[in-house]
Amino acid sequence: MSGRPEALFGLFADVQGLDGIGPKTAQLLERIDITRPRDLLYTLPTGGIDRSVHQSVLDVPLPATVTVQVRIQSHQPASAKNRPYRVTVQDGRTSFQLVFFHARGDWLKRQLPVGELRFVSGRVEVFDGIAQMVHPDHILTEPELESLTGFEPVYPLTAGLTQKTLFRASRSVLERLPDLPEWISPDVMQREGWPKWSDAMLTAHAPQSLKDLSTDTPHKRRLAYDEFLSHQITLSIARARLKRKKGKPTTGTGVMQEAVLTAMPFKPTGAQTRSVTEIAADLASSQRMNRLLQGDVGSGKTLVALLAMLIVVEGGGQAALMAPTEILARQHLESLQPLAEVAGISLLLLTGRDKGDARREKLAAMASGRSGIVLGTHALFQSDVEFADLRLAVIDEQHRFGVRQRMDLSAKGEAVDVLVMTATPIPRSLSLAQYGDMDVSVLDEKPPGRKPVDTVIVSSSRLDQIIDRLRSAINQGRQAYWVCPLVEESEVVEMTAAQERFRALSVALGAEHVGLVHGQLPPAEKDAAMAAFVAGKTRVLVATTVIEVGVNIPNASIMVIEQAERFGLAQLHQLRGRVGRGAEASTCLLVYDTPLGDTARSRLEIMRETEDGFRIAEEDLRLRGAGDVLGVQQSGLPKFRIADLESQTSLMKMAQDDARFLLTQDPELDSDRGKAIRTLLYLMDRDQSIRLLQVG
Repeated sequence: MSGRPEALFGLFADVQGLDGIGPKTAQLLERIDITRPRDLLYTLPTGGIDRSVHQSVLDVPLPATVTVQVRIQSHQPASAKNRPYRVTVQDGRTSFQLVFFHARGDWLKRQLPVGELRFVSGRVEVFDGIAQMVHPDHILTEPELESLTGFEPVYPLTAGLTQKTLFRASRSVLERLPDLPEWISPDVMQREGWPKWSDAMLTAHAPQSLKDLSTDTPHKRRLAYDEFLSHQITLSIARARLKRKKGKPTTGTGVMQEAVLTAMPFKPTGAQTRSVTEIAADLASSQRMNRLLQGDVGSGKTLVALLAMLIVVEGGGQAALMAPTEILARQHLESLQPLAEVAGISLLLLTGRDKGDARREKLAAMASGRSGIVLGTHALFQSDVEFADLRLAVIDEQHRFGVRQRMDLSAKGEAVDVLVMTATPIPRSLSLAQYGDMDVSVLDEKPPGRKPVDTVIVSSSRLDQIIDRLRSAINQGRQAYWVCPLVEESEVVEMTAAQERFRALSVALGAEHVGLVHGQLPPAEKDAAMAAFVAGKTRVLVATTVIEVGVNIPNASIMVIEQAERFGLAQLHQLRGRVGRGAEASTCLLVYDTPLGDTARSRLEIMRETEDGFRIAEEDLRLRGAGDVLGVQQSGLPKFRIADLESQTSLMKMAQDDARFLLTQDPELDSDRGKAIRTLLYLMDRDQSIRLLQVG
C-alpha cells in the first residue's frame, strides 16, 4: 500500500473548501497553524460558554455570560458622537440595558422592535447600579433559539478571526469525518473504555460542560494516545531500521578494565556497574547499539564511557569520544589520561586547532589503528578523518549535536555502535518523547566522596556582604565562580552584564584575582582565562552560562549565581554541580532581585531542598513546561496538538510499549492492525516513517 489512503483526501484538501473560509480567512487561519481541514479537526476548543436560558440576569452571580428572554421597552439613541446607543429591556425579574457603540439606529430598531420578545445572550456587568449587556453575542427570535447550543465551545483565535467563523468551519469538517479502521488494539479500547476515533472527535468538538474539556475524559485520552502512538511508532521504525543494520560484535578481554578499576580509589557504584554491563551486552550483540547514558551531575558518566571504550580496544577496535566544545574535550583528556595510562594506552585529542604536520601525524595514527581511543570536537567527522576500525562513538552532551552529526560520526566506521551521554537529567516523559528510539541506562547514584553543596538563597540587596565573604574565602586560598544573569534577548547584553560585574569585582578584590569568560570571547582568550583559573592564578571566574557544562575544578568551592530567578531549575542544578568536587565544604549562593514571584520562589526553594537532579527535572517540567525545560537547542520535541507531555507520561509509556511490541510482531505493518496503523501515520503527517518502512 503506498500513498495516502483515499478516506483521508477530504481532510488534506484546501481549507478554503470549508464553510465560510475564503482567501482572507485562510490567511488568518495560517497564523494559528491551520492550513488544511485536518489541522482544524485537531484544534480543539480550549474553553466553553454556558448559553442555557435563564429567567433573569439576576439568577447568575455577575459579571457573567447570560442568556435570557426579554421584552424591549425603549430605545435611547446616542446623544453625542462617542456616546453609546442604549436599549432598555425587561426580563423575568428586572430591567437592564443593552449597550451598543457605533451602531446604526435603523438597524437596531429592526432587530429590537419595542414591545416584542427576543432572546439575548452576552456578558452582563453592573455599572452605576444598572446591569448592562454591551454588544450582545446573540439576538434571536424564538424560532432561531434552536441555533444556540446549551454549551458553546470556545476555540483559540487570532486577531480578525471570530468564534462564529471557527465554529462554522469546524462543523463543516466534522460533517466530512471519514470512517477509519481502528488502529488501537481491542483489549486496550475495552480496558480504557475509549470511544472510536470519529466519536471521540465529535465529542471533543461538542463539549456539554466544562468537565468535557478536561484532558482526563475518555475521548481526550483516546485522541492524545493516537498522537503518542504515531510518534512512538515513528521512533520504533527508526529504531528497528537501525537494529536491522548488522553490528560488529565486540567482546573485551577485561584486562584493561580490570587495571583501571584496581587503580581507582573507590569502587564503582551499582548504577555504574549496571550500565557497563548493559553496554557490554550491546557491544557483544550482532545488532548496532543505540543507547543513551543519562546521569546526574557528578554521577560518574566519564568512567562508564572509558570502560565502554576499553572493551572495544580490548576487542581490537577503536573508539571515539566527541564533546561539544574544545574546553570540554580537553577536560576529558585530563581526567581520562591517568586512567588510560594505567590500562597501557595513550589517548589522542583532535580539535579544530590542530594544523599542519601535527594534524597529519594524528590523522595517520588514527588511520593506521595505532590510536585506540580518540577524543575530539566536531573536527572528528571532517571528511579527511579516517579510522582503521571505529566501532564505538561516544557523544557527550547530545543536545548540543543534531541527529545528523550523530550519524556523520557513526558513518566513520563499518557498523559503529553509538553511546550518547547527557548530564541533564531528563524527566521520564521527555526522555520517552525525545529518545524513544534509544535504549536508556540511568546513573542514579552518586559516587562516594562527593560532598553535598550547601545552597543559600540571598537577596541582591546584600551584595556587599557576599563580596566581603568572597574576599575572606580567597584569602584562605579558595576559588569561586560568579555567574552573571541570563539575558534571553541577546548574548551581547549578557556579555555587557558580565563585563560590568568583572570590573566591579576587580576593583573590590584586586584585578589579579579575577578572570572573565563569556560566549563572545575568541576561543584562545576563553581558553587562556579558563587555564588561569584551573592553575589557580585567578581566584574568581566571572562567567555567563558557558561554564554550565563539564568544567571540573576541584578547588572551586563557591558558586554565586546572580538573578537566579531568571534561570531554569535544570540550569541552576548544572551550575551548582560545578562545585562540591573537592575536599572543601562547598556553597552555592542563589542571588535574587526583589520582588520575587511565587513560581520563582518555589523554584529556588526546590534547589535548597534537594540535589536529586531527577526530582529537580520533574519539578522544572511541572513549573515551566516541556519546551522550556529542554531549551531551544532541544526543540526536537514533537509538537502535539492534543496530547500533553507533562501530565500524560503514563499514556506515552503505554504507547511506547505498544509500538515496540507491534513492530516485533508485524515489522512491515502488513496485518489488519498494521494497515490501520499506516492510516494513522498518514493522518498524523508521518508519511516519512512509511517511506522508511518501504526503503527498509
